[in-house]
Amino acid sequence: MSLQPLLINGEFRAAANPTGSYHSTNPMTGEKLPWSFPYSEWDDIEAVLQGAADAVAELRQAPRQLLAEFLDAYAASIEGQADALVETAHQETGLPAPTRLRAIELPRTTDQLRQAAAAVRARSWTQATIDTAANIRSCYGPLPGAVVVFGPNNFPFAFNGAAGGDFAAAIAAGSPVVAKAHSSHSRTSQLLAESALEAIRKTGAPKGLVQLIYRFKPEYGYDLVADARVAAVGFTGSRDGGMRLKEVADRNGKPIYLEMSSINPILLLPGALAERSQEIAEEFFTSCTMGTGQFCTNPGLVMTLAGEASEAFVEQSAALFEEGAAGVLLNRGVSEGMDESLKILSGNGAKVVAGGSAADRPGFYYRNTLLTVSGDEFLSNPEAMQTEAFGPSSLVILAKDAAQMEQIIGRFEGNLTGCLYTDNGGSDDQLYDRLAPLLRAKVGRLLNDKMPTGVAVTAAMNHGGPFPATGHPGFTSVGIPASIRRFAALYSYDNVRQHRLPPDLQDKNPTGEMWRLVDQAWTQADISA
Repeated sequence: MSLQPLLINGEFRAAANPTGSYHSTNPMTGEKLPWSFPYSEWDDIEAVLQGAADAVAELRQAPRQLLAEFLDAYAASIEGQADALVETAHQETGLPAPTRLRAIELPRTTDQLRQAAAAVRARSWTQATIDTAANIRSCYGPLPGAVVVFGPNNFPFAFNGAAGGDFAAAIAAGSPVVAKAHSSHSRTSQLLAESALEAIRKTGAPKGLVQLIYRFKPEYGYDLVADARVAAVGFTGSRDGGMRLKEVADRNGKPIYLEMSSINPILLLPGALAERSQEIAEEFFTSCTMGTGQFCTNPGLVMTLAGEASEAFVEQSAALFEEGAAGVLLNRGVSEGMDESLKILSGNGAKVVAGGSAADRPGFYYRNTLLTVSGDEFLSNPEAMQTEAFGPSSLVILAKDAAQMEQIIGRFEGNLTGCLYTDNGGSDDQLYDRLAPLLRAKVGRLLNDKMPTGVAVTAAMNHGGPFPATGHPGFTSVGIPASIRRFAALYSYDNVRQHRLPPDLQDKNPTGEMWRLVDQAWTQADISA
């Protein structure tokens, strides 16, 4: 069977010297899918890097408008082959085609691309800052190299290395993207790359603006990150993989933006359970099992005060978990990872009250799993108790009192999200005021009376958080314009003549609508002589 080609510098070409091959697998059946992809030698990576370097040189001379045109054209091209993309992604991931892939994730992906295009046109994301008295001016601009994007397994469109949020942000900032296709949806990534190439040809964008490569030796990944032609890296995946890449990036002075493990704690306060325990249990079950629990914002840990109300909540939740159908996981590795994580949790005192094993059927299906642990047992080994079980699983901590809840929060690692459920009558207000500031310091996004699953693509969103949720708490991977600035450099100009300044920093506002910070005041006006 012939190997699928890579996208290198404006054309799909065969791997130069493949050292092996792999197939995507249908997780609903466990069977291999017909597409075979190459393991690349360094020859292919070198070609990709040179294509990216050529694109960087072209982009220095190209108008910024070109990037907006490309992003809009790419979104339209994706929509033009929506049927093929949805069907292929469904086969490769098992994610529901009509309700998830077509109705939610694909529109989110094209919306991200169009939001990025709008930001390129508006230019306010550059944060042009002008001190007229000192004649010093600064703004964000493109990095001097490519951005490598390692996409995750759980979002074949919205976080794909060749189309997702990191991709859109890097392109908007002015860098070409080298996309590493995830093995769980390589054919989907290839189809997206076909749409990207169509948009490149339509708009006249540099041929190496978007390139796609599949698998290679782990050491080649480190060499890729270290290469001088790479300016930054976006990574979504395991903590181990992210930290290995971070070590290389740090050693070579490269910014790397990591999204890694997060268990997203939910605090259920007493008044809320007394008021609507069954309702919360249903919300919890829906959130925990959505996408078979394979969301970075899955509520993997719940804490409440021990007592009759919490016991009732556990019983209500366990019944829902047991009654719910087993869901399909993305691949065999995720299923085996669930087994290993549950073994660690159970071995350190957690009790399985629902599920706890793979379903006895073909494919990679897993039973909805709920565990409980006392506050004392959690505190005896908090690191093990925060093992992420990436799937339809959650651990309920039964704390003995409010003081112990505070103590447990103090041992939480950093997370993307955290939530407190409170009653509507105000009886939880005092406890909320005690716990919320502690939880606030541990999470990127704080929620109240709302499960965390799902990430709105809005400028106010923070899809980031303290380590190990991410590698840096000051940035978000979702939300334009903030996500764009991760892949930008801050350029300052001191006493540079008007006609030599970039348009964003000249006295005349280049768009008439761009917001600039002029002498400490935000304005859209031109600067008067």
